[in-house]
Order: sequence, then structure tokens, then C-alpha cells
Amino acid sequence: MKRQELIFDRPQDLVATLPAEEAGMARDNGRLLVSISSAHTHARFRDLAQFLRSGDLLVVNRSATLPASLAAVGSVGEFMLNLSTDYGNGLWLAEPRFSAAKPGPLPGLAAGQTFTAAGVNGRLVSPYPGIQRLWFVQFSADIYSAMHRFGRPVRYGYVQGQFDLKHYQTVFANTPGSAEMPSAAYPFTRRILQRLHLRGVQIASIVLHTGVSSLEVEVDEVEQHMLYPEPFCVSRSTAAAVNQARIEGRRVIALGTTVVRALESAWDGYKVRAESGFTRLYIHPQRGVHVVDGLLTGLHDPVTSHLAMLYAVAGQKLIRDAYHEAVAAGYRWHEFGDSHLIIPEERTVNQISVS
Repeated sequence: MKRQELIFDRPQDLVATLPAEEAGMARDNGRLLVSISSAHTHARFRDLAQFLRSGDLLVVNRSATLPASLAAVGSVGEFMLNLSTDYGNGLWLAEPRFSAAKPGPLPGLAAGQTFTAAGVNGRLVSPYPGIQRLWFVQFSADIYSAMHRFGRPVRYGYVQGQFDLKHYQTVFANTPGSAEMPSAAYPFTRRILQRLHLRGVQIASIVLHTGVSSLEVEVDEVEQHMLYPEPFCVSRSTAAAVNQARIEGRRVIALGTTVVRALESAWDGYKVRAESGFTRLYIHPQRGVHVVDGLLTGLHDPVTSHLAMLYAVAGQKLIRDAYHEAVAAGYRWHEFGDSHLIIPEERTVNQISVS
């Protein structure tokens, strides 16, 4: 696939700049675009249950957001260090930035340089191969304690202000580890969960700790885009629930792109296995998807790997038509924005047998 195929026009003002609570709204009052086959329906998120079926299995991400943005100082002066992914023993992948509104790469960074972030000494190890804005950093002491004392949620320039961590947590969050909120779940409330229960929708969960957002796909061949490893876990019970749903012909709906990556990372060619570790799986149309029948997600920027995944789930035409509808109707993008339920019913997931 060519990079050009991920480009679409989206006005800059179609961005959610505040958490719903700060705008005086309930989270589940946001808009919901429903794309099923070739039809697109405009609704409110609070109406989600009516678009799902009894027996549908909704798989969610239980990862909770960390206060992963730290003030730092080093030989390049003062900067912001957004922690991304913990690889153990004090080794992290991180993004040095000038500020929330001005991303790196920072000039003058070099392997071996030392810095202090939230009072903890660290050292630049090396840039991540193929993603020069990200660096491996080694801390000399426990960074989690400092993070919880001095850190703030990672935010970007389109968000108007610094908000408490509670605005970046979802109703499912119980396992801290994400640098950025698994934001597809942002509009869920207890009211929505009750309605889904009454509808007969089942819920299973995975954990995938999300790192900092990837920027635009810069290579001409979309499949050559680089991703870095992120930790994930698909439990035995979730694998069994997904496999049973598929055997019985019930739909498996992923809540967010993180869930698609986790389930696909646990796919062995026949069924979903209990699996944990790190995944750098990149899902695009050439690879395809094997596990999910639909996806509930936010609205994704042009020329991003998330958009390539949507094409893999539902096909390029359905997604481009949906995004044309979303832009024309003034839907809002990014983590505090509106939602998109995608169920390409003409696509049939092969049923499986589990020995």
C-alpha cells in the first residue's frame, strides 16, 4: 500500500481539546459513527448497546495510564521527557521533547549524555532504530516513585491545558503501564456497561500498555513503517472466551486498536492462545486480521499506522467513506473525541475448532 492512500483532508479545528468533564459533559454523551457494511449511522455513544447483539464478545484493554511526562534537564538544557515503554531494570524507551506543543527530536542529543528527570539520574543509551525521536534511556534508580510524585499525563499541543490523571483513565483501567490512555474506552461509563449487560453483550479483557503515539507514516511503502515493542498479555480465560465465540459464530468486537494488536499477537494460525510478552506486530491490509469481526475505536489522523489497521479490518472504501462522513458532520478527533463502531458484516471470520 502506498502512503498516499492514507491521506485525507481533516480540518484542524475538528480536534477535541478538553476532557468531556471539563466541557460540562458526560463522557458517554459524545458522538458515535456506526459503519456497518456500506451504511453509516450517526448516533450518540450512550446508544452503543442498540448497535450490538446479544452474544457479542467485546474485548477491552485493562491498562491504566501513568503520569509519564517528566520535567528533565541535561546538557541540552531543560526539556520534557515522555516515558513510553518499560523494558525492565531501569531501561525505558522515551521521547525527549521541547514541550507538549513542540515534538523532538531535540538537537544535540548523543548516546552517553546524562540527565536528571524528576530528581532521578539517567543516561541516553541510543536512539531507537528507524524512529529517531525515541531514545532508550537508563535510569539509576526507581523511576516509578518519582513519576507518581512529580509526573503528569502525557499531553500534546492540541489539548488546552494540563489536566489531572483521572481524566486519562478509563472505566476498565486497573493495571498501570500505559504512557497514553487506551482512549477507545474513554467514553465508557457504568451506565454504558449496565446497558451492554442487559443487551447480553459479554466482556473479556487483555492488557496492552501503550507507548507514546507514533507520528505519520513517512515511508512510501506503508508496510515498511516501523513500530517498537509494547508489552501485552492475553489471559487463558480471554483466549478461551474469544475461541468459544468464534466456534459459536458470535461476533468478537475489539475495543481499540490495542486490543486488535494483542489478539492478533496471540493468534497461532488456528486459534487465540494465552500469550504474554512484547509485540511489535504491525497490522495493515497486506497482513490482514484473523480474530476480530469489528472494532470500536476513536477517529485516527491521516497517514498513520492506526488508519492502515482500520483498512485491514474493514477495507479501504468503507473507512474512507466513513471518514468523509465524519469530517462533513464535524466529528472530533483524538483521545477526548468521538467514537467509531466498525462492523464490516460482509467479511466472515473463518470458524475454528479448538482441540
